[in-house]
Amino acid sequence: MIKFSIATVTYNAAATIRRTLDSVSAQTYDAVEHIIIDGCSTDSTISEVQLYVERNTDQRHPHSIILIREPDDGLYDAMNKALAVAKGDYIIFLNAGDKFHSSTTLADVAAQLGGFNQSRLPVVIYGETDLVDSEGRFLRHRRLSAPDKLTSRSFLNGMLVCHQSFYVRADIARLQPYNLHYRFSADYDWAVRILRQAERRNLRIHNSHLILTDYLAEGITTRNHRKSLLERLRIMAHHYGWFRALGAHAWFVLRAAVKR
Repeated sequence: MIKFSIATVTYNAAATIRRTLDSVSAQTYDAVEHIIIDGCSTDSTISEVQLYVERNTDQRHPHSIILIREPDDGLYDAMNKALAVAKGDYIIFLNAGDKFHSSTTLADVAAQLGGFNQSRLPVVIYGETDLVDSEGRFLRHRRLSAPDKLTSRSFLNGMLVCHQSFYVRADIARLQPYNLHYRFSADYDWAVRILRQAERRNLRIHNSHLILTDYLAEGITTRNHRKSLLERLRIMAHHYGWFRALGAHAWFVLRAAVKR
């Protein structure tokens, strides 16, 4: 049975964490490990987590919960901690305020994997994303949609697949930890490196054709949009060269101007 490790990184997330915890708890799929990495929150985040642990214990099919509470060097350092302890076949990053699109999301993904040999599971499973507000209400479909066939070159067009809708085989993910030199767009760099690793090893990349995630449209990247774009430009230049990176960003600016 395929096992999913869900990593939730928190810091003073009491206002939004319950929605994420309830979403994991509501999954109809049993083989779930939930890793919560808290950077020593000073609000009531941990109280919400403790209530979640108690509710999980009372469930008919409780899932495993791992709580690590200690200082970290930021979001991506905390994500690397989750990578180090994950025991599932796949790791999914679902941070405070984000949630699975439906209670059957993991069951639906697992059903698609039924035809794969265990030793040849896809290295990446990806899908679509909806954006929600701070109350969890639908805002719109994500403007960038997932391509039918995802390759490392796809990301020359931007982050076409939301980080939360990019499930990676844990054994491969551990070989490619997040680069802590990047503060805002390390997930973009990580996704490109994962896809290149898959291509080098001729490993399958699977399009679920599902809406996998309801994503809170107020994350660290959104709050630091300009810094994130500049950092992404550097990452893109590193992977694709400055000529292609500058050309791609010129197109991003033009595309945004046309949509206004």
